[in-house]
Amino acid sequence: MTVDVTGLGLDALAAHVRAWLEAHLPANWRDAALAGDRHALAAITADLSTTTAWYAELGRSGLATPAWPVEHGGLGLAADGAAVVNDELARLHAGRPAADFVGVALAGPTIVEWGTEQQKERYLRPLALGEERWCQLFSEPGAGSDLASLTTRAVRRDSDNDGGSWVVDGQKVWSSFSDTARFGLLMARTDPGVPKHRGITYFLLDLRSPGVEVRPLRQLNGHSEFGEVFLSDVVVPDTDRLGPENNGWSVAMTTLMQERSGLSGRPGVGPGRADTLAVRARATGAWADPVLRDRLLTAFVAERVLQMATVRAFADLGTREPGAEGSIRKLAHGQLDTTLGLLATEVEPGGATAIDESDVDGAAAVDAFLSGKILSIAGGTTEIQRNIIGERVLGLPRDRDPYADLPFSERPHG
Repeated sequence: MTVDVTGLGLDALAAHVRAWLEAHLPANWRDAALAGDRHALAAITADLSTTTAWYAELGRSGLATPAWPVEHGGLGLAADGAAVVNDELARLHAGRPAADFVGVALAGPTIVEWGTEQQKERYLRPLALGEERWCQLFSEPGAGSDLASLTTRAVRRDSDNDGGSWVVDGQKVWSSFSDTARFGLLMARTDPGVPKHRGITYFLLDLRSPGVEVRPLRQLNGHSEFGEVFLSDVVVPDTDRLGPENNGWSVAMTTLMQERSGLSGRPGVGPGRADTLAVRARATGAWADPVLRDRLLTAFVAERVLQMATVRAFADLGTREPGAEGSIRKLAHGQLDTTLGLLATEVEPGGATAIDESDVDGAAAVDAFLSGKILSIAGGTTEIQRNIIGERVLGLPRDRDPYADLPFSERPHG
């Protein structure tokens, strides 16, 4: 049943959500979160039956998707109210997992803005309940930072029997959680006879369709959370086209702005990763090193500044959509993650260079170090964020594209 938050101010909303979580979150989950017991939390959230039941209950309450319209499983909250809900969930580690980020934070808002009523009805409720996972099929081997250079092709195949469909061929890469996703947000070129930004169409792709092949890629940290996706004569019904034909770039901008905002730091003021590292440093004795202690405190301040900047940005979003300013926080978050990954190893005995398999803290430090560059690449590289900030925030002149007005088919490639 959806939680009733009608007429609540932000403080009352926080108290209401806190009380609901107290009553509904499994007691062992709540106790482990409040105690900061990472090991117990990991064991609890590894239990698929527990998490499946919890995410379904969270979805039915509307708290999993608080900014979505009420009729589609949300609470209809403005961005500042949604941030309050998400902060309460984060306090108890009770929100949806990272693997659901694309669906909840990107697919959902994009479908809400651009989808037909039939698309909203089909996709939003299962997404809110945690029943279906999504991935993002944007980047290609030759179109990463310059996404509009994508070459995956969709050709219309009209038929009186199926109401029209498209045949898609191409390759996508760096698609997080594509190996476990049911659906993908797909950008494909539908008109190569116009300049590159104008001939792209956005689709909602069923990854179980014939002709879709997903190959996981192994990362430096040992995980394989993203992969490459090959599309060979994949038939996509026109009913799964999101937004107007050849206007996919505008649809994608909704997704990308949500992504940069979502990867720019948690909108809360509670304990962060720097706090956890400080506690660990005291336990290992690393806190006694004045230089390391200073670096930990510098990271602590940077994390708090980022959190407060995000709170302010989310409050502003009550009256407007995410904009280029999110790139500032995205840039800061990527740099902070790299710093925290390095510090994680330095507070461990021996710099975590030789850890026992049973040393959970040491293993977590190594993983944080090896994962430290993810946010400076995902959702647009650090270099691209600096370009966006320079051009769209500071008003600096754009780099000139000598081929801007040429049809995509006539642009030089490779």
